Amino acid sequence: MIRITVILSNNEVMPISEELKRLEIGGLTVGKVRGRGQTPPPEVHSGKGRAIFQPQFSQKYVVQIITTDDKQDKVIEIVKKNGTKGKIIIEPILRAIDIATKEEGESVI
Repeated sequence: MIRITVILSNNEVMPISEELKRLEIGGLTVGKVRGRGQTPPPEVHSGKGRAIFQPQFSQKYVVQIITTDDKQDKVIEIVKKNGTKGKIIIEPILRAIDIATKEEGESVI
């Protein structure tokens, strides 16, 4: 099992989610976060006057997908196809446990 974490600069979550459903990826976790990367966030013009503000952090979207190793490449292709800017991080999952049923392994994802 692996966890694929996708950090998106733009809200491209829905097209990714819809294609993952077609691949029969049952679940994913989505969150809105703030962060900074190598590219600085765009300048913001204040509502009054001519002041320009350079925010330290910009809004990002994080999508986490836990899947089997054999679906890894397909998931990555879906993200690359539907995302325009961001990062994809892949990590191994050593163990997965369903708290309610006490089941373990790939069946819980």
